[in-house]
Amino acid sequence: MHKPIEFKAGSITAMTAVIRELDNVRLADSLHTMMGGMGEFFADEATVIDLTQLSSAPDRVDWAGLGSLLRRYGLQPVALKGTPEHLVESARKAGLAVLGDGAARVSAADKTAPAPAAAEPAKVEPVAAPAQAAATMIIERPIRSGQQIYARGGDLVILGGVSNGAEVIADGSIHCYGPLRGRALAGAQGDTRARLLCTNFGPELVSIAGVYRTFERGVPENLAAKPAHAVLREAAGGKGGHTLNIEPLQLD
Repeated sequence: MHKPIEFKAGSITAMTAVIRELDNVRLADSLHTMMGGMGEFFADEATVIDLTQLSSAPDRVDWAGLGSLLRRYGLQPVALKGTPEHLVESARKAGLAVLGDGAARVSAADKTAPAPAAAEPAKVEPVAAPAQAAATMIIERPIRSGQQIYARGGDLVILGGVSNGAEVIADGSIHCYGPLRGRALAGAQGDTRARLLCTNFGPELVSIAGVYRTFERGVPENLAAKPAHAVLREAAGGKGGHTLNIEPLQLD
């Protein structure tokens, strides 16, 4: 018999936007810098807005404006995590689900934590749970503009090149043996040990564990079309966190 509705258990992979300041103007500036002004960078991915790292919570939030800002880059906000209690009702009225017990207060530790650098008030990143090792995905053909390859749970090895406008993603490391001209995101589930290695470096954007670097002004001459690798290094000064370094790769 035909059923008008049916429920089945399933799972969905969602991006997490870790927001440390609920100021839409500063968020817009940060996203523009991070993404190099490239709209629709993400492919309409469901997104959870994580507020657990707020340095302070405002009395009111323009949820509609925040949603519009994220959708500009191809993110589809569906829910909030770590929502301060006084913002729960307005978030629900804006159509956002509130995850957890319904209202997570900003802890004292969060309120006294040092604010992030002014240039990076927010960072869009996947759920920060290190991915488990899995079988390596090997792609023997070139990846054309508009195509996306995702190696879920493991490394990605590309024997051909990656064209401008293409996107390659891996929960582990990415190895590209042809020209890398598109966007490459390694450590997509938060693995800070992941790396990006290629023999001909020239991407539009690279990312490891949510830390991005764009090349809208071109790749530095010492790296352009040469072997290189991207790796996260501990931030200088012992302040915690990581910086994304692009370094020459010595092959002989």
